[in-house]
Amino acid sequence: MASTRLVGLLATAVREQRQSRELSQCELAELAGVSQATVARIEGGGRAPSIAVLERLLAAMDVQLVIGVEPLDAHLDARIDDLAAKPIAERIDGLGLDQLLDRLTGVPQVLTGSTAALLQGAPVPVDALEIALRWQDSKPFTRWLEKNYGQRWNARWGEFGGVWLEPEDPGEHRWSTRYGEIRATMCDELPETIEVQHGGRSYRVVPLVELELSEPHAAELLRRYRDRQLAADG
Repeated sequence: MASTRLVGLLATAVREQRQSRELSQCELAELAGVSQATVARIEGGGRAPSIAVLERLLAAMDVQLVIGVEPLDAHLDARIDDLAAKPIAERIDGLGLDQLLDRLTGVPQVLTGSTAALLQGAPVPVDALEIALRWQDSKPFTRWLEKNYGQRWNARWGEFGGVWLEPEDPGEHRWSTRYGEIRATMCDELPETIEVQHGGRSYRVVPLVELELSEPHAAELLRRYRDRQLAADG
């Protein structure tokens, strides 16, 4: 099976090409002679497409796949460098962060993980809104997910859907919604936060020092960023 990173890159490539041509998933599926469900699964990044299907989809949009190799994790270093060159306001806009937070009302939560790190100035990649959420607020969160077409990550199938939405049910605390992906850290009490401001808006975020102790993924990204800074300065 292809790596999660590679599947994600292929998903993004197909989706961006389709959207740039203002095609719906159904229209692309008809042009390529596949089902709309196939297009949706590939764009969702949950399952690696076969080479034959991928070529049919791309050919239907008059493009083709080009294969290359690079040092392991070079893509991650490139993303960090690219983000470091962008103002924080531009990074926030690119995430659609405010749009999602404006709609996530009635559910007490704070920002954590890579999202919190980015808001504190660290140029780390953010692929989803990361929040800390109390167990006692899981029911209103579930109702919000139901209202906003939420689907939970299904690790068995490698895609969103087919499992119960409720955080209490077994599975990763990761959901897709009409406004973007949400990843939650469930806890009894919300962690201590600090307030940061960008563009006249305030955000409650878990401090960097706490992220490095409690969020392994965010901690690894922060370490990688600092190592690159040291290498550049040295």
